[in-house]
Order: sequence, then structure tokens, then C-alpha cells
Amino acid sequence: MTPREIILKAFEMGKPERVPVTLFGGGMWSIKNYGTSFEELSLNPEKMTDMCVTEAEKIRSDVVYVGSGYNNFHALAVGKAFGAGIKYREIGAPDLTTHFVNSEEDMTKLNKEDVLKDPVVKTVMEATRRVNEKIGKKYLVTMTCWGPFTLAARMAGEETFMKSIFKKPAFVEKMVDFCADLLIHLYEPLVNDGLECISIADPTASGDLINKKQMERFAVPALKKMSGWARSKNVHTILHICGDTSDRLELFPLTGCSVIFFDQKVDIQKAKDVLSGKMCFGGNIAPVHVLLNKTADEVEQACREVIEIAGKDGGFILVPGCDIPPTIPYENLRRFHDVALQWKL
Repeated sequence: MTPREIILKAFEMGKPERVPVTLFGGGMWSIKNYGTSFEELSLNPEKMTDMCVTEAEKIRSDVVYVGSGYNNFHALAVGKAFGAGIKYREIGAPDLTTHFVNSEEDMTKLNKEDVLKDPVVKTVMEATRRVNEKIGKKYLVTMTCWGPFTLAARMAGEETFMKSIFKKPAFVEKMVDFCADLLIHLYEPLVNDGLECISIADPTASGDLINKKQMERFAVPALKKMSGWARSKNVHTILHICGDTSDRLELFPLTGCSVIFFDQKVDIQKAKDVLSGKMCFGGNIAPVHVLLNKTADEVEQACREVIEIAGKDGGFILVPGCDIPPTIPYENLRRFHDVALQWKL
């Protein structure tokens, strides 16, 4: 089986021939290892394509994430009329310079069509098409985005958005729904060109930021809207949410997503107990405490412990608890993948 076939079987709750394995994102590490920068790649689809293809063969994840680290450009694309901009960092993903939606009146000035006009978004989308053409039969190729709740918070400002949950809940619901529509509009041309998977990072929907009832009301409906659209196109949806979500595990099947990737704070045994047979899930090697700071042997031990608990019955993927720092030693990353690549089911 190819890496793509292995992870697709896991998404469908099957038991592939080995443990599926992937990073989540990996853009910062890949760009540093390739010897380039986010800014240098931002308007160069040829070089972005070559970086993704080259690093995919070195990393050996079952999923290749194009555009990892460029998520803020989707907010920028609809916020330029409000003065929004992007600041590139020496190391790390580019930052949005300002928040720009403060009211429902501001929302009326947003146009989801603008997301396809930004030159950097165009670069990432073109690179996604080219990567899929080059290696899409071997690896599962996707493009990353913020989830609807997080994208809405990026536009409004996270602190303001958290307060609005209590003070202006109808505004929050409308913003998150708008962002779901915007993201569907973003992905539609790629899905029409053969993309098989969309990838959503919704960290602001974290268990460390909103409670279970708030997640069910404000985040789940938009995720369900996106995944429902994706399923109607025979496309899978990867979801990752940061923080401890152990108190709301039963909500994840309601999102309709194909798989949930858990933060290292989540008890993987509890996740297995709740989700086994209901939804594919992945977890949850700590990207800093283990992958960055431990030896390769310790990385291997941590991976084996997680697989022994959750990974021997199918419907599971070995994955870090979040995106990885750019300074993780390659030997640690290699060992992380080797454990799964050599673990026959």
C-alpha cells in the first residue's frame, strides 16, 4: 500500500498494513531544512512546489501539507480594505498585523470572493495543484487553513472575540459561519481539480480557551458545515484543535470530520475509549517536550507507548500533538516516523 492508501484506510476506520504516521503542518521545519523562508516562497509557486516535494521524500509523512504557516493570508485577503497587513518573521510563520472586524456592520464589508485574489493565496493554491500532480498518487496532499472559529477570531482579535461570546453571541455565530463559507470558497477550486483532503487547524476552539458548551454552540456547526460540504465532494477533512479537549471528546464525531488530531494534553487512552469505532483519531507526541528536547531513543519509546495504547486496532494515526518547531533534530523526526513505518498491524 502507498502512504496515501494507508492513511485513507485509517480515515475510514480500517486497519491498514502498518501504523499510519504524519506531521501536522510541518511548514516551519520544512522551510528551515530546505534553506529558504516564508517570504522567499510566498510568490514563487515553482520553488514552493519543489520544497514540498523535496521535504516530503525526506520526512516520509503519509500526508503532505502545502501552505503550512500561510494561514493568516486568508484573513489578510478579506481585510486589506481595513488596513490589515502581514509581517514576516526571521523564523516562524508570518503574523497578521491588525484585527479589523468589530461589529456586524464591519461584516457587511467582507467579501469571501477576495480570498482568491490575494497573490500569496494564489501561490499556495498553485503549489498545491502542482504538488498533488507530482506526488499525489503516493502521498495524501492537502492544503492547510485555520478553522472557522479561529479565522473569525483572527479577524476580530482573540481577546475581543472571547468577550463577544458572552456579550455578542449572535455576532460570533455570524462571523464563524461567514468564515466557514469563505473557507469552502477557498477550497472549492482545488477540490474541483482533484484535491482529496482539506486540513483545518482550529486552535482558538481549544479546551484551554472555551468550554464544552461554547465549543458545541460556536465551533462545531461551522466545522460540520465544512466537513459536510467536503463529504458531498468525496473529500476528507483533517481537524486539529490545541489544548486539553478531554472533557468534550464526544463532540468530535459531531463535526463530521474524518479524523481529529489531539494535543499532547489529551489522555490518549480516554480518547480511544470514547472514539474507538466512531471516528479516526491521531496523537499525540509532544512536539517540544519529546520531539525537540528528548533523545532519538526517548522519542521512539514515547511513540511506542502511544501506539501500544491506541494504535493497534486501526482507525489511529501517529502524529505530534501540534505543529513542530523548526529546530527539531532530523534524527528525532526520522525515528518518530520509523516507529510507525516499521510497525506492522
